Amino acid sequence: MSLLDFARGPALEAAMAVFVFGVCWRMLSLLLLPWARDKSVARAGAPPALLGATRSFVRHLWPPRPLAPGSLFVTVNGYVFHVGLAVIVFGLAQHILFLRGLVGVHWPNLPSGVVSAAAVVTLASLLAALGRRLTNPVLKLISTFNDYFSWFVTVLPVATGLVAVSHLWAPYETLLAVHLLSVALLLIWFPFGKLMHAFLVFLTRTETGIFYSRRGAEI
Repeated sequence: MSLLDFARGPALEAAMAVFVFGVCWRMLSLLLLPWARDKSVARAGAPPALLGATRSFVRHLWPPRPLAPGSLFVTVNGYVFHVGLAVIVFGLAQHILFLRGLVGVHWPNLPSGVVSAAAVVTLASLLAALGRRLTNPVLKLISTFNDYFSWFVTVLPVATGLVAVSHLWAPYETLLAVHLLSVALLLIWFPFGKLMHAFLVFLTRTETGIFYSRRGAEI
């Protein structure tokens, strides 16, 4: 078995199994916890729970005005690499073909040049995020292995994908295998590190929005 056969076969299949099991386990472990019933009386005029949860999501799309100037870089840079990652994953023709084989749905792809440009911008944005973490005294103090390794497994597929499409330094089959192995590493780590916030954010924002809106608080 060649490295490419291993990467796109057993390695990727095992990684996807760990990803699905890990995400389901993390979500169910939270949803099945005992929930204390809120016995407080809702304030007059408190919005319905769904509206309170929706408002919480909308409000957190941008920091409050007093905090916006000091957190402008973090906010904008965060949007840049999140949108960039979405463009890479869901815009490249090869990725769409892979997802079609996996879940049976597909959509039109973006031009490869657009996706490559998005990958370069995303890589630069992630490097800028790491630079800020390393130079900001507070962030540097509170950062843990989880932060750095989550950053690493996110950057690695972007970097190896760029190298693979550029056909640099090694045969394409080898570059593609390395890229697929980096994706497998990302999938395995995803449920157990801070990348899991991609799913947990929906639970936390919903709970927070409902809790505070019931009390008439603006968050």
